[in-house]
Amino acid sequence: MGKDNDMRGLSELEINEINAEIAHAPYRSSVAIEALKIVQKQRRWVSDDSLVAIAEHLEMSAEELEGIATFYNHIYRHPVGEKIILFCNSVSCWIRDSDGLEAHICSRLGVGPGETTPDDAYTFIPVPCLGACDRAPVMMVGDDLHQDLDQDKIDGILPALANESLVNRGDDQR
Repeated sequence: MGKDNDMRGLSELEINEINAEIAHAPYRSSVAIEALKIVQKQRRWVSDDSLVAIAEHLEMSAEELEGIATFYNHIYRHPVGEKIILFCNSVSCWIRDSDGLEAHICSRLGVGPGETTPDDAYTFIPVPCLGACDRAPVMMVGDDLHQDLDQDKIDGILPALANESLVNRGDDQR
C-alpha cells in the first residue's frame, strides 16, 4: 500500500502529507478535505479506491468521506484534464450571454460541458458562481480568473492554452 506507483492505495508521499496534516488536527477525520486535496494533487482526481484508502487512513467510513468529497466542487471524482476550465453560468453571467459563450468554448475545445479534450489537456466544467459577478461573464483556467469575457477574449485565451499545452508536453506537432 505504500508504493508511490500504487494507484489503488495511498502512496508513501500521500500518507506522509496526510499525516503531517493530522499532526495539527484535533482528530483524524478533521483533515478529510485536505487529504482529498493531497491525493487529487498527485493524481488529478480521487478514484473510488483512493477514497476508500483515505477513509481507512482517517478512520472514517467511505460513505462519510464521499459525502464530503461530493459537497465540494473542486474535488473531482472522475478523471479530469491537466487543466480545469471553470465557466460561470450564474444569473449575472447568463444576463451577459454566458450561454452563447459556453457554446463557443465547447465548439472551440470540441467537448461538451463536463467533458475532457481528447488529448487530456482540458476539462470544461460549468459552475454556479465564481464570485466575480461585477466582471461577468467570467471563467477560471487553472488558478487564473478571466473576466469581462466575450468571444474575442475567449479566442485569445484558448490558443494560448493550446500553445502552453504543446510547450509543457514538449510536443512540436499540433
